[in-house]
Formats: sequence, C-alpha cells, structure tokens
Amino acid sequence: MDADELRPSGPRRGPTQDEQLLVTPLQVPDRRQPISSDPWRVLRIMGEFVEGFDTLSAVRNGVTIFGSARTKPGDPMYESCVQTAHRLATEGFTVITGGGPGIMEAGNKGAREADGESIGLNIELPFEQGTNAFVDTAIHFRYFFVRKTMFVKYSMGFVVFPGGFGTMDELFEALTLIQTGKITHFPVVLFGSAYWQGLVAWLRDTMAAQHKIEPSDLDLFTVTDDPAVAVGALKAARQGLLAMAEEGQGGFSHGHRGVF
Repeated sequence: MDADELRPSGPRRGPTQDEQLLVTPLQVPDRRQPISSDPWRVLRIMGEFVEGFDTLSAVRNGVTIFGSARTKPGDPMYESCVQTAHRLATEGFTVITGGGPGIMEAGNKGAREADGESIGLNIELPFEQGTNAFVDTAIHFRYFFVRKTMFVKYSMGFVVFPGGFGTMDELFEALTLIQTGKITHFPVVLFGSAYWQGLVAWLRDTMAAQHKIEPSDLDLFTVTDDPAVAVGALKAARQGLLAMAEEGQGGFSHGHRGVF
C-alpha cells in the first residue's frame, strides 16, 4: 500500500501517531523540554500489537496482496488482482490487504466474491484512508511497523502488483527477511511482467553483477502475468509447509518460519 499515493489535493489533517513518535529533539520548539510522552507511547504500541495478534490469531493460509492505491476498477491490473484473489480464496487461502482502495480493494473484492475470508489492515495517514467495502475483518493501525509485522506474521506469501514507494518498501522487507533466513518457504510473486522488468533487470545486471547480492537471490521471487501461476506458487509453498508438519519439524503454524 502506497501512503503517498493516497494523498489528495486538500487540507492536511493533524500529525499522525507515527509522526509524533518519530519527532527528533531538533524538531522540538524548546529543546530544554524532554519528549516525555515517548515512554508512555510504548503502551499504545503494545496495545496495537495485542489487538492485532488477538484479532488475527485464527488466520491460517494467509496471503497478503500489495499494490497501488491508485489503480482503478477496469484497469487490467485491478481485474487481474480480483481474479487472483478469487482463485486464492477458492483454494482456501485467506486474503489480506492494506484495506484501502485500488489493488487493496481488488484483492478484498475477489476474496469476497469467492466467499473467502477478506481481511484489511488499515493505517492512519495524514489524509484519511477509508476501508474498502469488501473487507470482512478490519483492523486500524496507527504505526506502520506494527501493521507490517502483522502482514508478515499472518501471511505465508505475498503477491505484489504494480505500486509505488509503499509497495517497494513492503516488497524489499519481505525479500530481506527471506534472504537473511528470518522467514522460510515464503513465496513472493511479482504480478505484471512489463511493470517489473526494469527492476528485475537492474537487480540482475547491476546489483548482482556488482556482487551486492548473490545471483541466487533473484530466485527469491517469481514474475508472472497469470493468476494461475501466482496461486500455484502459493499452493506449492503450502504443500511444503504441510510436509514439514507431517515430518514433525515445527508444524503448520507461524512459528515454523522463525519470525516470532
């Protein structure tokens, strides 16, 4: 979900909780006054974690869909997202999105139309972001890092549609967690080969060529234009997790991935 993409031309609301948390001493008008609210803010952050863990504790087979909030109904990517989410829900996956418009809405819509579980994890922004009409279970977060934790903890893979800075942030966080072994058996699918080809070429021809990553790191994601391929990658990962459970290697739960 791209926070900057949700910014309309209009008056800005007051500072968000994230902004208040990240205020540095140089930004305080009177530097002699301590930022005394920070220790107490920990309780609010803890409360968000507790709410998220409690609300999502029963989620199994979760797949998070990311992408631009600006993508409109009728756009090929919007319609492909609806189809992908519909297939995921039909196969028994829970569809999780950022709960807003665009690709998020398309993902929740596809899940709803397939009578699947549709979850939206919304975020407080300087300009109000409403929850789309296709979310069945919604949680509203003040802090990006708490929300991002929920995406990873309760998903077994990501499907990433074209998007902006927020989408890239979520994509590379997932790739970093996989590369460093924090999560395993976690497929990342980049949907829309024309959109992603420039990034993939740069990763291969610049980043890998200059030995900033291993060539094998390019295998951490799959690029496709086919909903069936995207869903197939998630199904294969689920089969791998089930096989691990049968072998007694940690069970089909979130704990096996080593995040928490």
